[in-house]
Amino acid sequence: MAPGCTMGRRRAGGGSVMLWAMFCWETLGPAVHVDVTGTRSTYLSIVAEHVHPFMETLFPDGCGLFQQDNAPCHKAEMVQEWFDEHNNQFEVLTPPPNSPDLHPIQHLWDVLDKQVRSMEPPPHNLQDLKDLLLTSWCQIPQHTFRDLVESMPRRVRAVLAAKAVDTISYFS
Repeated sequence: MAPGCTMGRRRAGGGSVMLWAMFCWETLGPAVHVDVTGTRSTYLSIVAEHVHPFMETLFPDGCGLFQQDNAPCHKAEMVQEWFDEHNNQFEVLTPPPNSPDLHPIQHLWDVLDKQVRSMEPPPHNLQDLKDLLLTSWCQIPQHTFRDLVESMPRRVRAVLAAKAVDTISYFS
């Protein structure tokens, strides 16, 4: 507990801010503050109000691919039905069960977290944090998300190679 080995920390009374966001090689998509946990109804609203217009604007020919994970709210029947009704406007990639998390958005969350944690002064309350997160999302440099998109083939190859090695060593 020597003063040189500790760091003070201001507590803001707890709580958290939940965001949902998307991006593609061309641009960052919307970042949406979500007031509640990820329910199927909340996710369906996000898809209808934010994903659909984003995909329609960027991929008017319907050639866009939308990637999501296996979160229960993503797999809900009402959400799948909505995607089925709009399947001519963009394609939803179906992740295999128990797949490794290759979603590049996780890396953007890390970038956003580092940006916000480096701010001085830090946010004083949840509203300040929400505002800072939404502002910082828009300031993520283009090269950051483009590099993530371009890294996908290499990352998929690495997972496949690791799986092949695991399979070979399992049977050896």
